[in-house]
Amino acid sequence: MITLDVTGRLPIYEQLCRGICGEIAKGVLQENDRLPAARALAKELGINPNTVAKAYGALERDGVIYSVAGVGCFVAKQKDRADRRFLEEFEQKTREAKKAGVSEEMLRGILSRVYGEKEKHGQPGGDGK
Repeated sequence: MITLDVTGRLPIYEQLCRGICGEIAKGVLQENDRLPAARALAKELGINPNTVAKAYGALERDGVIYSVAGVGCFVAKQKDRADRRFLEEFEQKTREAKKAGVSEEMLRGILSRVYGEKEKHGQPGGDGK
């Protein structure tokens, strides 16, 4: 279920993009699943259909979804997109940490610990599994 914060600073179409990406990440939406028509989703969420169309356009440009003329929008294969989305979110969180006063040295320390765990345990993610 996608929820929107109309009082938030993030534009509604971006919230919608993140919501759809979140549904994909959770497995609620899977490759080749059809998305609701823009008008239907707009009505369900109580927003302008142009906002949904803008979100769908951005998601299509990013390779998250694809459209078939006269049929609708569908979830695209996500492997490469998931990596890119993660890096975008990582960069955003790094910028937020910087604004909050977290030093570059502290961030480097965190990265060193995480990558050290990977080497120590010999497994991706450092969980030893």
